[in-house]
Amino acid sequence: MYIPKYYKVTNVEEIWDFVQKNAFGTIVTTDQGKPIATHLPLGINKIDDDYFITGHLAYGNPQWRTFETCEDVLVMFQGPHSYISSSWYEDEEVPTWNYQSVHAYGKASILAKDELIKELTIMLEKYEQHRENPVLWEKLSPQLLEGELKGIVGFKIKVEEIQAAYKLSQNRKEHDYMNIIDKLKNEGNPNSNQMAEVMEKRLKEDK
Repeated sequence: MYIPKYYKVTNVEEIWDFVQKNAFGTIVTTDQGKPIATHLPLGINKIDDDYFITGHLAYGNPQWRTFETCEDVLVMFQGPHSYISSSWYEDEEVPTWNYQSVHAYGKASILAKDELIKELTIMLEKYEQHRENPVLWEKLSPQLLEGELKGIVGFKIKVEEIQAAYKLSQNRKEHDYMNIIDKLKNEGNPNSNQMAEVMEKRLKEDK
């Protein structure tokens, strides 16, 4: 991923915190030279000093079969993004786009059944535990679970390289930066509001 120096993020803990909060990712592999991708929720685990991305694909999805033939798998995570009008700048300039994006590269392997069950249990707890009637692994019938397990393939990716770009108008002077936040808040759409919040948070952390 091309990352200008203004936007490069190197704090590993910050990057993985972002991934945890934006865990619906895109996995990219190649099949006979042709890129293929799947969009799906993913888990992130740290074992000693290594990070692993886990998830599962439908058995009918041919992408899992490419894991054995691909040297590297690319996983992309996307955060808030928004159009930035250059009319919000004090001086004449062209428009741009603000965004947060993380790319992770690594080698994928297939999970054993017990590993897959552990991954699914953790994912259910993450997204269900705060709900009034949580659907947790131990609450589901063995018959249902066994049937579902036959239809999916679990995987894990040992992350060998991670790249992060947060394009948040860091290169603009303070007057422009504050005006961009104000304008984004008045755009009237969720992405713009989220970007304004991210930019405000960055400003507070830098002080």
